[in-house]
Amino acid sequence: MLNRVGLIARGLAAALLVLVSARLAVADERRLPVPAVAIRAGELIRDDMITERIFAPNVLGVAMFIEGRQVLVGRMARRALLPGQPIPTNSVEDPFTIARGAMVKVVVEDSGLSIVAYGAAMQSGAPGSLITVRNTDTGVMIRAIVQPDGTVKVADGS
Repeated sequence: MLNRVGLIARGLAAALLVLVSARLAVADERRLPVPAVAIRAGELIRDDMITERIFAPNVLGVAMFIEGRQVLVGRMARRALLPGQPIPTNSVEDPFTIARGAMVKVVVEDSGLSIVAYGAAMQSGAPGSLITVRNTDTGVMIRAIVQPDGTVKVADGS
C-alpha cells in the first residue's frame, strides 16, 4: 500500500513538473507578424497580407524581427518576404515618394534666396532620403534630400 502511494505521489510530481515547464515555455514564446502570402520586393504591404505566428525563442536566434503588424502595413518590402517566415526589421522601408527617372522640382535655398529648377531623379527615394538628381538644363549631377511634397532640396555641399 505504501509503495502504491509513493508511485502515485511520484507520478503526480512528474506531471506537475511537466505542466510547470510547459507553462514556462509558453511564457517565452513570441507572437510575430508574418506574411500570409508571398510579398515581392517593391510591393506595398496591406493588412490582409499579414497574419501572426508563434515562435519559440530558440528558433528566432539573435536576429531583429518586426514585432507589430502596425509597423508593416503601408510600408514597402525591400526584398521578397516568404509566407510564414518572421520579417527582419531591415526588409521593409517607407514607400517611395519619387521614382527613379521621374522629373522633380529641385529647390535651392540660401540666405532667404530660393531658386527652383527641374531635374531627373537618378534614384528612387522616400521623404528624408538623399538621392542623386541630374539637372536637365546643365546635366550636372547633384545630391538632394527628398521632401514629403515630392520636391527635392539641394543638400549642403552639392
